[in-house]
Amino acid sequence: MAVHIRLRRMGAKKRAFYRIVAADSRRARDGRFLEVLGTYDPILKPAEIKLHEEKLTRWLNEGALPSHTVKSLLTQVGFNEKYLKARKGEDVSAIELKTTITERSKKTRQMKKAAIAAADTKAAEAKAAADAKAAEAKAAAEAKAAEEAKAAEAKAAEEAPPEESAPEGDKAE
Repeated sequence: MAVHIRLRRMGAKKRAFYRIVAADSRRARDGRFLEVLGTYDPILKPAEIKLHEEKLTRWLNEGALPSHTVKSLLTQVGFNEKYLKARKGEDVSAIELKTTITERSKKTRQMKKAAIAAADTKAAEAKAAADAKAAEAKAAAEAKAAEEAKAAEAKAAEEAPPEESAPEGDKAE
């Protein structure tokens, strides 16, 4: 029998309340369960979580697998950290579990579009900055090359012997 730790929905319509239960994986979501391990009330702001740590630890030690949602909730209240340290034999008396969690804000379509637009403008600004930096480097390289060419011409002019020019009347015909 595979035991899973999962949420069991309770409460009225549009007023969900959940119990964290250990249940046989073959049973229905709201069907028969083995033991209540805690509660989760998302209606309250901030959401409230109450856990029976001893029962939860016992089921995890016996091999029960938490669902993704329960695992996320346990991580948010700090139970996973405490459980792992306790398994290693470290002192966990100082670790206090949170009883409330704050939910992430839900992203609407407008928020998603705004985030994409902000990312696009940031990428465009970064590209423009990179292009400006590349153009500046290219201009500096061209200026340096021109300076080196002038220096080479000046050095060549200094090293070459001066040409003597014959007076205009003494030209050989």
